[in-house]
Amino acid sequence: MTRLLAFAAALTVARALAPPRQTLSRFMLEQTRVDGERQDLEALMGSIQMACKTISALVQRAGLADMTGYRDDGNINVQGEEQKKLDVITNDVLKDALGYGGRVGLVASEEEDLPVLVEETLESKYVAVFDPLDGSSNVDAAVATGTIFGIFELDETCGFSAPDSTSNSTTLDDRETRCLLSALQPGRSLVAAGYCMYSSSTILVFTCGDGVNGFTLDPKSNEFVLSHANLTVPATGPYYSFNEGNAPHWDGAVVEYLDGLKREKGYSARYIGSMVADVHRTLLYGGVYGYPADAKNANGKLRLLYEAAPMSFIVEQAGGRSTTGAEPIMAIVPDHVHQRVPVFLGSRDDVADLEATYARHNGTP
Repeated sequence: MTRLLAFAAALTVARALAPPRQTLSRFMLEQTRVDGERQDLEALMGSIQMACKTISALVQRAGLADMTGYRDDGNINVQGEEQKKLDVITNDVLKDALGYGGRVGLVASEEEDLPVLVEETLESKYVAVFDPLDGSSNVDAAVATGTIFGIFELDETCGFSAPDSTSNSTTLDDRETRCLLSALQPGRSLVAAGYCMYSSSTILVFTCGDGVNGFTLDPKSNEFVLSHANLTVPATGPYYSFNEGNAPHWDGAVVEYLDGLKREKGYSARYIGSMVADVHRTLLYGGVYGYPADAKNANGKLRLLYEAAPMSFIVEQAGGRSTTGAEPIMAIVPDHVHQRVPVFLGSRDDVADLEATYARHNGTP
């Protein structure tokens, strides 16, 4: 008992002497001191972390507050998918937080038919795209979910102004329509992207184009604190994350590639069914995450703007690689807001091997 008390006392002293962890707010403040151009991004990340804290609390209480399952009205979103209660709630949380922060003039969401003007901040410089609750079908089983977001710069020639109270604000002229389409930018135009994972811990990982850092929500202080500094994905990894239930519908290149990972490299399967959770593990330990096109989804299933491009930006900033198998995800200019693409991303060498496999199957050098 004496030894145990001594250990506890030493641990208390060590904690008291340890330097405090850096909070996300302090991290962004220091970034702004170095580069004054990031002042708006600092405010924007403040809005995003506020939304993530709210969503984290909602997810934790979903089973107690009748927020699991599908909406009672059976509403179908633009994706043709029946909406879950939390899909709608979290979408509103993000829109409200981004509008309150005053730095976003346009939002495009997986749950919205079209990009939405944020009337309180129409003259702001940023476009925010997001999947408010990736893997929402996991909530009912208390499995990891997440939020994915990307930030583009709004076309400065848009010149939006608040709608006249006597006009029909839902009607857009040609100029405004073109500005709404400024949401349709390739991933290489992203100025920031990130995800927040709601699991045993709530972890916010993001990049502003100069590396990747992760912050864990401290339940005592309710602050995000730096826990994963300068994340780098290993060049190769021990895991692959594919939904092998779809394997009978994949093309020959994917089948050959995965067979090589399993038989020749001895990779193990890890698949949760939430892109955020699967990519987070890939980022930490290496390997490859994939959601290929198949006979049922000829263009893939994941959305370019809300999922593929932001996640590719994060992974590439961490030293990884991303592709559709035919072209870099970051180079694709969207044709429409809800465009879908095949997605492969993760360790640099593993994804390069996949590209080489596709090239052989397609007869390209």
